[in-house]
Amino acid sequence: MHKTSSRLLALLSLLQTRRDWSGEDLAERLGITPRTVRRDMDRLRELGYPIMAFKGPSGGYCLDAGTHLPPLLFDDDQAIALALALQTAATGTTLAADAARALATIRQVMPPRLRHRMDTMRITAVRPPESGDAPQADAHVLTDLSTAIHTRAELRFDYAADDTATTGRRRRVQPHHLVTWRGRWYLLAWDLDREDWRTFRVDRIQPRTPTGPRFTPRELPGGDVAAFITSRFRGSDGTTTDWPCQGDVVLNLPATAVAPFAQDGIVEELGPHHCRLTLGSWSWTGLAATIGLFDTDIEVIGPPELNDAFAHLATRCTNAARNTTPP
Repeated sequence: MHKTSSRLLALLSLLQTRRDWSGEDLAERLGITPRTVRRDMDRLRELGYPIMAFKGPSGGYCLDAGTHLPPLLFDDDQAIALALALQTAATGTTLAADAARALATIRQVMPPRLRHRMDTMRITAVRPPESGDAPQADAHVLTDLSTAIHTRAELRFDYAADDTATTGRRRRVQPHHLVTWRGRWYLLAWDLDREDWRTFRVDRIQPRTPTGPRFTPRELPGGDVAAFITSRFRGSDGTTTDWPCQGDVVLNLPATAVAPFAQDGIVEELGPHHCRLTLGSWSWTGLAATIGLFDTDIEVIGPPELNDAFAHLATRCTNAARNTTPP
């Protein structure tokens, strides 16, 4: 029975990571037969999960969106990753109280073994010195901006000229990206009144409702968000570092979890669970090792030197593991 329950948990975990799966792919990933996959799908339906089947050469399954989804199940690694993300999500935003309450709720329902692992992870996210005592970005504002970006809706908001201003000037923009730079959140957008690209500090934005009409996104000059943001700040505050080795990766973590530890890198939000990180270092191997500290799946965008560095680092770690004498 325990083996079946573990398999159902693993199956549900796979269904939550991707829109659809073929029966053969699920059977191969779990090391079972397609017939067992079909039986397990029936068990999940009996538990109330909206499992949808679709036709095809080998058939497939997906977890349908429902109004009454049963409680989500997490395996051990997912539960610990969630606790880690909650501990770091508050930095640079006003999520501290909500994140603390969510973390306490999750801890109460964890089995003792996971509760002990979580209690050993005491993480303090330190904001960069240059960010000082600047106001934090409001979590609701971040959500509103993110929604407008993904739905491609024009935004109207009041924008304060500085940290002491009590009122702001009205702005109309086409929002394109949310990024973090040295501990601050910024909105990259096309300013409709000034007919030019602008960056706005999120902590100075007060959105107005409703949002405007849908728009077709413009092409960003150079086509690269990190390069554009870096060029905008270079020379204005003297903080940009021209690293000899700079690379881009996609991390399987939310931007709020990566931003506190990105140092002088640029974090671009790609969705609720993914972000793009642009980071520099004095060597390619050092850059790969630094990115590896995030302890998540990594997709290298470029350049090829960074791919080679990860391969070299993997070989080095494999050799170290082989040469380790067991106690």
